[in-house]
Amino acid sequence: MKPAVLKNLPHSICAIGVRDAKRYNACIISSVMQVSKATASVPPLVAISLNKGNYTSDCIEKSGMFTISVLSQDTPPQVIGALGLVSGKKADKLENVRHKVLAEGVPVIKEKTCCWFLCMVKEKMELAGQRLFIAEVVAGSDEAVGVPMTYQYYVEHLNGSAPLRSPTYLPPENTADKSSGESFVCSVCGYVYSDPHTGFEELPEDWVCPICKMPKKAFVRKK
Repeated sequence: MKPAVLKNLPHSICAIGVRDAKRYNACIISSVMQVSKATASVPPLVAISLNKGNYTSDCIEKSGMFTISVLSQDTPPQVIGALGLVSGKKADKLENVRHKVLAEGVPVIKEKTCCWFLCMVKEKMELAGQRLFIAEVVAGSDEAVGVPMTYQYYVEHLNGSAPLRSPTYLPPENTADKSSGESFVCSVCGYVYSDPHTGFEELPEDWVCPICKMPKKAFVRKK
């Protein structure tokens, strides 16, 4: 791995790959940061934050390792939907997502991602509702491909939002003064449709979620 590839981490949307005794799994986070630089003799350290109730967090606790796949602006939105808000406790999230499994037994996402890193946990901190893992980067890409998808790009260009358990979650703005107050949420990825000009019922029947590409029937009225 070349240390220069690490510059693709800050503020990027990443997939964290893990495994347990049953299957491989991955989740989407934007809380990855480099906390030490790489030297000729010392590998760099990174930190990630995960909710304590997150299945991926439990897998990392058991195995002590994980991968980071940095998504690019060309990564299909449906990949974010598949890995984002569906729990790996109940579903095989990688069933329809291209990936490879490293010799160490953890998956790396191959859906037009920029680069990947293999990480071994060195320290763990228990925070309020979150676990902070500090890990050593022991292997990874020599080169990065494409432009990393930042959280800002995800929000502004894909109308994305952070899941409720994410440290970057923000409650939705009050739109009562500029819309009918009716909102519909995708039951797969959590995307909220609330347009002040076009009601959900007015959308064409072939309309799909802009994040995970699920059909209109996958949406339910937000309470």
